[in-house]
Amino acid sequence: MIRDFLKNERVFFISFAIILVFIIFGYIRPDLLEVVSSSVHSAILDYFSWLYLLSASFFLIFSLYLALSKYGTIKLGRDTDRPQYSFFGWVAMLFAAGMGIGLLFWGVSEPLVHFLNPPSFLDAATPGAASFGMKYSFFHWGIHPWAIYTIVSLSIAYFSFRRGMPALISSCLYPILGERIYGLAGNVVDVLAVFATIFGTATSLGFGAIQIHAGFTYLYGVSSAVSITIGIIVIATALFMASAILGVEKGVQTLSKINLTLAVSLLIFILALGDTSHILDIFTSTLGGYVNNIIDMSLQSYPFSANGWSRDWTIFYWAWWISWSPFVGLFIAKISRGRTIREFVLTVLTVPTLFTFFWFSVFGGSALSLEQSQGVDLGAVAGEDVSLVLFAFLENFPFSSLLSLIAILLLLIFFVTSADSATVVLGSLTSGGSPFVPTYKKAIWGLSLSGVAIILLVSGGLHSLQMMAITAAFPFMIVMILLCYTLYIGLSQEKAGK
Repeated sequence: MIRDFLKNERVFFISFAIILVFIIFGYIRPDLLEVVSSSVHSAILDYFSWLYLLSASFFLIFSLYLALSKYGTIKLGRDTDRPQYSFFGWVAMLFAAGMGIGLLFWGVSEPLVHFLNPPSFLDAATPGAASFGMKYSFFHWGIHPWAIYTIVSLSIAYFSFRRGMPALISSCLYPILGERIYGLAGNVVDVLAVFATIFGTATSLGFGAIQIHAGFTYLYGVSSAVSITIGIIVIATALFMASAILGVEKGVQTLSKINLTLAVSLLIFILALGDTSHILDIFTSTLGGYVNNIIDMSLQSYPFSANGWSRDWTIFYWAWWISWSPFVGLFIAKISRGRTIREFVLTVLTVPTLFTFFWFSVFGGSALSLEQSQGVDLGAVAGEDVSLVLFAFLENFPFSSLLSLIAILLLLIFFVTSADSATVVLGSLTSGGSPFVPTYKKAIWGLSLSGVAIILLVSGGLHSLQMMAITAAFPFMIVMILLCYTLYIGLSQEKAGK
């Protein structure tokens, strides 16, 4: 009996052992962790940056191929299944999945940072740099991230809803692994998914805690000591652990709806009180530049002039999205039963992306306008601490203190709901795909997420968070390439009647 239990729980024990060793090692020797992480991170970038670029582009092309080919009519579920949610409700949940801590952290700061510190072939603080900053913000948050999510979510949805297999990454590899998905080979795949999810989510939680702390520092002069950031993580952990352990699903859903309402309200407020026509000009112009240059940007690493810039931004983002893909992919799969592949792919690639583009146009475009036309020196704030820029930006609008408090509340709720959902997903991934996750697993994964975020902040701060996202994503990127192959095999077999 004990042997069977250990066999069934192998993914959980292996995953937790790896994470526990990482946390203990980081606690005892944070300096050595930084050195080791930096070495691994540098080696991956030196030899495989090109693979991140090619993979992300391939995932996009493959997703579009499936949607527009004969496979597009295949339903994710039985032929008689109907969508569980209305189209509006489904789209609303896609918005919730696409919006998060990252948009609040980078919505103002990324276009501004690109404007002030563009690649070496551009002059800083020029109209060309402003256009470049907006275009690449669209690129980094555009259809490529959603194509990455699509590959994972489509694979899980097809093999679980259509083939009746467990909702696990390993199940999606059945066409090449066969019954070995239930053995060591399948366990390794699921452990890699857990590993990517832990570090991808911890990166976002770290960003959120840093910006919540920055908000309190900017508004109330709270100490900038890292211990305060750790305290914020501890408090937020208590909140999402209570939610996850008590299973307050309706409470989390309500928080998500409140957050979405607050986010849209903040967006409309800035749009109405800012230079509305200029913001809309930025949106349309940047959208045109994005569409016209998407192929070049997708494969461009600037090897002769700005290779370091590409690694710091584009490669980091592609790795971050890959590390998030098991978590987001499983979530999107669960809410998409009954949709055809064509409807699924085209909606997932376009609707959240257009909303994100508008978000960056309103916040990033307004920040650039303040910097260029009104002489507001947001760049000085960005140079001091990029996490402060959002609050410095909001100071230029009426009711700035209230807006900043809303932003902090948004960050806190995003932190709680993201971490709560991640603990459930991690529990499912380490429970054979079961939707019924034992309480002790939720508790362990919740504490592990926060522990990893704290260790990364202590060992290297923002840079350490970015390094581990790239490192953790690398092995799962290989798994995703295999997912494309196995999904194609599965769809081909179905069309052939096998």
